[in-house]
This record gives sequence, structure tokens and C-alpha cells, in this order.
Amino acid sequence: MKLTVNFDDPGTYHFYFGDRRGSPGSILTFFPWAGVPRGTVGNGQVCATSFAVPRASLEFWRDRLGELGRAPEDAEPRFGERVLAFEDPDGLPLELVAAGASSAIEPWSAAVPAEHAIRGFHSATLAEEGYEETAALLRDVMGLREAANEGNRYRFQMGAGGDAAIVDVVVAPDGRPGRLGSGTVHHIAWRTHDDAQQLAWRKQLVGKGFNVSPVMDRTYFHSIYYREPGGILFEIATDPPGFALDEHPDRLGEQLKLPAQFESHRQALERALPPLTLPHQKAEQRR
Repeated sequence: MKLTVNFDDPGTYHFYFGDRRGSPGSILTFFPWAGVPRGTVGNGQVCATSFAVPRASLEFWRDRLGELGRAPEDAEPRFGERVLAFEDPDGLPLELVAAGASSAIEPWSAAVPAEHAIRGFHSATLAEEGYEETAALLRDVMGLREAANEGNRYRFQMGAGGDAAIVDVVVAPDGRPGRLGSGTVHHIAWRTHDDAQQLAWRKQLVGKGFNVSPVMDRTYFHSIYYREPGGILFEIATDPPGFALDEHPDRLGEQLKLPAQFESHRQALERALPPLTLPHQKAEQRR
């Protein structure tokens, strides 16, 4: 975990969750905004975020989630893989896919046995009113290949495929449009190797008629943003500098980290933010 003040609104903050090292491609970001109305999951949004777990671990996760009040449901198997679907406390749709292990991820196993730990992202599902224009962006501009389809679900893969290289597009012309709020995904991020490659992507996207943001410095990575034809916000983020820029990898998330421009306001910001207790601090308080 990594905790930092929001780059755009220093009155709020980010939680970054990832693998043990905060590896690029393993990060899910949460924005805790108190009082934000519940959103509506629908077309023009990421409608499910899926994590890979070992094939033999679905029953472990079914029991664990049930004990924690988040009992999952068996989704229809897709492309030969079993899926458990559930929601987080704010209604965010999440899935666990029995897909084996990824060699690129160093799982964080402090809370669960290592043999059952989440192995990183499996895929993201995009809910769309139509198909052709989004598919053309993914396939012809961004370089994904269309690997398979089942009914109205179309699977795209980057490179050789595998976990964290999969995007599913679900087409529902009569589906309701999504509305941003708590329990919804704000954007989906794609990795790029470095600043030079990111600038090349920006040039290519602008040349194809997309309205792309300038490069934005997010301290731990640099980002550009644009919307795909169905309205979902895409980000392309660099791997460097990385989350170990200002913390040792073994101590990630233990301190509030601030962008340099906010450091002089640390005391005021810490007073304005709600108190936070880390899991290991709770354990110490119980002893």
C-alpha cells in the first residue's frame, strides 16, 4: 500500500494498492471522498475489475469473503475460466478468476496464506453501447489483438496475453449509461516503458484525432489521458520513477507521502485528513 495526498486536491488523498513491491501493472488506486453520492455502473465505464488467483483457491476465497460479509456469486465461466463476482462496501464490482499464477507479480501475503494470495490483475471489463470504434482503437491504434468472443463479450489481449494483459469489451446497446460516483471506476491505466515511449504514444493518438492531455507529473509516474470512443477515460502511465522513489519497498504505506509542492503544508494537511490506523497498528493496540 502507498498513501499520498491527492495531486489535484490536497484536501483528499490516494490509497495505492499493489503487489509487495508496488510493481508497475499491479496497482489499484482508491480515492476516499467522504459524502460522494453512489455512482451507477453502466455503459461508458469499467464495469468489473478482475484479479487472478490460483486455480485451487476459489473455495478459500469464497469462504473468506463470506466470513467478511462480502459473499461472492458464481459468475458464468468465461473462456474456460471460473469466476467469483462480488462488490466492495461501496458497490465497486470485483471478480476473482481462477487463472493460475503470474511470474511477474510478487504477491502480498501478509493477510492470507501465500498459496492463496492474489496474483495481480487478470483483466478489466469495459461496458460499451457499441463495438466498432472502441475495437478499432484497441486493435488498430493501441496494438491489442482480438483473441476470442463469447456472445456479446469480446476479449482483447496485449502481446502474448496472460494476466494483466486482457481487456474484455461487453456490448449492451440497451444498457443504462454509467454515472460517476462512489463504487465506480474513474479511469483505466495502461503501462508504457518510459517518457520517450509515452511521447510517441501521445503523438500517435493525437494523429488519430484523439484529444490527449499534456504529460502530467504524478511523482511516481508520468501520465497522459484521453477518452476512448465509448467515453471511458484511458491513462497511459510510465513505469518509472516507481513507488520506491521515496520509501523503501519493505515499508511502503507506513507514512503519508506528499508531492514536493505540498511538503511545506504537511502539518496543516495532516490535521485536515481523517485519522488512519494501519493493520499492524491495530494488532499492536489489541496486544
